[in-house]
Amino acid sequence: MVSSVDQESSTPVPGNTKNPSFFRYNSPLVQVILIGLVCFCCPGMFNALSGMGGGGQLDHTASNNSLTALYTTFAIFGILGGGIYNILGPHLTLFAGCSTYVLYTASFLYYNHFQHQAFAIVSGAFLGVGAGLLWASQGAIMTCYPPANRKGTYISIFWSIFNMGGVIGGLIPFILNYHRSEAASVNDGTYIGFMCFMSIGTLLSLVILPPSKVVRDDGSKCTNILYSNVSTECLEILRLFLNWKMLLMLPAAWSSNFFYPYQFNNVNGVMFNLRTRGLNSVFYWGAQMLGSVGIGYMMDFSFKSRRVRGLVGIGVVAILGNVIWGGGLVNQLRYSSNDLPEKLDFMFSGSHFAGPFVLYFSFGLLDAMFQSMVYWVIGALADDSEVLSRYTGFYKGMQSAGAAVAWQVDEHKVAFLSQLIVNWVLTTISYPLLFVLVLLAVKEDNKTEEEHIK
Repeated sequence: MVSSVDQESSTPVPGNTKNPSFFRYNSPLVQVILIGLVCFCCPGMFNALSGMGGGGQLDHTASNNSLTALYTTFAIFGILGGGIYNILGPHLTLFAGCSTYVLYTASFLYYNHFQHQAFAIVSGAFLGVGAGLLWASQGAIMTCYPPANRKGTYISIFWSIFNMGGVIGGLIPFILNYHRSEAASVNDGTYIGFMCFMSIGTLLSLVILPPSKVVRDDGSKCTNILYSNVSTECLEILRLFLNWKMLLMLPAAWSSNFFYPYQFNNVNGVMFNLRTRGLNSVFYWGAQMLGSVGIGYMMDFSFKSRRVRGLVGIGVVAILGNVIWGGGLVNQLRYSSNDLPEKLDFMFSGSHFAGPFVLYFSFGLLDAMFQSMVYWVIGALADDSEVLSRYTGFYKGMQSAGAAVAWQVDEHKVAFLSQLIVNWVLTTISYPLLFVLVLLAVKEDNKTEEEHIK
């Protein structure tokens, strides 16, 4: 097996005529919408489940241990996922990845009855493998398929559709558990509802086109690479660990999911009762939609210079991030792991509910802006599906390694205040490094280092 590579895959292909229709099946927009719907059904619902804290359980132990197993295998297969995608293509890679989400949710349905966490931990490990495959594929599609000057817009479209899954997924436990505010866990119907959506997403993954069949409106193809081979991918993956661009991105990758245990378990899970946690989850993922649209517009349209847009976007997220984490510090000083607050209810807690609710909403806003910004930077580093699948795979792998550590930090009952400070410091360190990366690696004419070498 060998790769078949067109020297200039981003240039118009002879014989292709311009097609102004955005809604062609083989257009980048339709394919990004489709991968958004796949992620709406699978990781979107998973996010809603995790966002309630404890996977919908009052005791976080099973959830924390399963998520540690998940992110440990995710760290490995996130890195390998780009190579696997280049060998197998989107159909097999996405289908295999999506199917593991159903298994994971089924393990919590089982846990609801038998309280045995072994199934949840094993299924979490399988989900880590599947998530690595899914997100490597998603990253390649989202950063490679769009035109170079609209990557921020397409990222925001994807992020909005994907996080609508978290919004709908948050409504499921809110509605089904509305009269069970003091229950120890969500009911069986909540898990079954999630499983139905995840099954639909698994089937929908089969309609995604490979990059060689996607044609932009100017007639150019995303790439003419048909497939790769195992030896090539192994060598290229190893080279990522010596790639200065990836090293500059490492703190951003490590920190980008590190804050989830703190936000889900120690803010939403600790401060609110069961039904209010479901409502908060709706607004958390809804805030992600707003954040991704805002940062996507800024990084595509705010200035003529692409490099300047990137630098301004990083600056805006850095300022907003420090303000929000500062608000988190003020909130955290009011309680600790040894002095838990009284559970808040959206109907009966009055003004006491407003501040923590706005904080949790802001956490969701910041998460989407931070991750959309990083994806934009990745997309600006290359314009080739093979390269970008490896870059996004490295990003997701390092992100998951950080998350695996973070879930165990929470499981070992590290003080809430210490967790907050670590999260704040990690995200703050990443901003100047991303700033340097954009200055040195983002080209105004979209000619990346890899293209100049060819």
